Amino acid sequence: MLYKESKMEILRQQHNQLLSRLDTQFERYLMHELPWNDRLLGIKGARGTGKTTLLLQYIKKRYGLSQEALYVSLDNLYFADNRLFDLVDEFHAMGGEHIFIDEVHKYPDWALEFKNIYDAYPELKVTFTGSSLLHILDSRADLSRRSLIFEMKGLSFREYLNFVTDYHFEVQDLEMVLNNHVDIALDISKKLKPLKYFNEYLQWGYYPFFRDDKTYFYRRLQEVVNMIIEIELPMLRNVDPSKTLKIKQLLYIIALSSPFKPNISKLAAKIGITRNTLNEYIKILADARLINILTKNAVGINLLQKPDKIFLENTTLAFAISGGTPDKGNLRETFFLNQLSKGHTVTYPQKADFLIDGKYLFEVGGKDKNVRQIGGLENAFIAADDILAGFENKIPLWLFGFLY
Repeated sequence: MLYKESKMEILRQQHNQLLSRLDTQFERYLMHELPWNDRLLGIKGARGTGKTTLLLQYIKKRYGLSQEALYVSLDNLYFADNRLFDLVDEFHAMGGEHIFIDEVHKYPDWALEFKNIYDAYPELKVTFTGSSLLHILDSRADLSRRSLIFEMKGLSFREYLNFVTDYHFEVQDLEMVLNNHVDIALDISKKLKPLKYFNEYLQWGYYPFFRDDKTYFYRRLQEVVNMIIEIELPMLRNVDPSKTLKIKQLLYIIALSSPFKPNISKLAAKIGITRNTLNEYIKILADARLINILTKNAVGINLLQKPDKIFLENTTLAFAISGGTPDKGNLRETFFLNQLSKGHTVTYPQKADFLIDGKYLFEVGGKDKNVRQIGGLENAFIAADDILAGFENKIPLWLFGFLY
């Protein structure tokens, strides 16, 4: 028992050290959206988007240094020789009420153990994080009926501004932007120069760790991408490690030509894989939040359906992977799709660039973009870059970064 208590004390000390070093000034959008009191709450997301910081900030805000809460990461060496269930049992016996478990995909049979914890301790709250590739539905431990799962995206343009300035801009509803964009844009422009910050955001603003060191930021982001492909894909999607080089090749091709209208047969032949394997890799890259897929319907891609367009998931990835300056038009469309894909259905229409929620058509372009391509169409708008404020159905592109 003494051995267990000393191990538990080590985890508690690590917990306290993390909280003592934590900056709580800036909070992500999910902080106020999550049902933190749910018995089994899951947060999925790509590496580097701030899931760990979110957990620690909530603990510090809600519990302080109280022993009612405990943060642990399942990549801790402690779990090489100790079961999670035993830790939870001890935590519960000592009066623990809420355990926060990070990196669950690093722990074998995590879903089955979570099911056992859920059934054994009905009064305990468990919040966990994992890779965006995480399968919540498991054949041996179906957590879909027990857990609520949310996804964390990278920083929106609004969050980036709040992160790097002293302002606190509020989230804007899409309907509000469409109907009152002139007033909203002018009000924001009185406080700062959004176009200056917008160009910075496109380059490095999606991942919060850009604040650590901009000198090696792209190198670190490339390492994140490599870790997703080389470690998480084999671990979580059973991808043959010998095939990861072909997946990297596919991602690089997409990066150089994004938005990419794929010819599946030619692309498969170029990489040296079958059509079905190519479609499988495209879907896996989308699940890993490295690319975004645009189709004509809202169902998404399956192995028998090819995507109509493929984009990198965000503009920061475009700068990191391409190794140069990406095409401006590509960046605009990548940004628009990325920001609208949270909370909205985005599909590929016959006319215009994007169809939002089956209702609103958008053309995305520069400040000189005219209405010729959407003339006569109902609920049609232009998202125009390089303008501070718009007019009628012409809306500043940057303003769509305020939707979350």
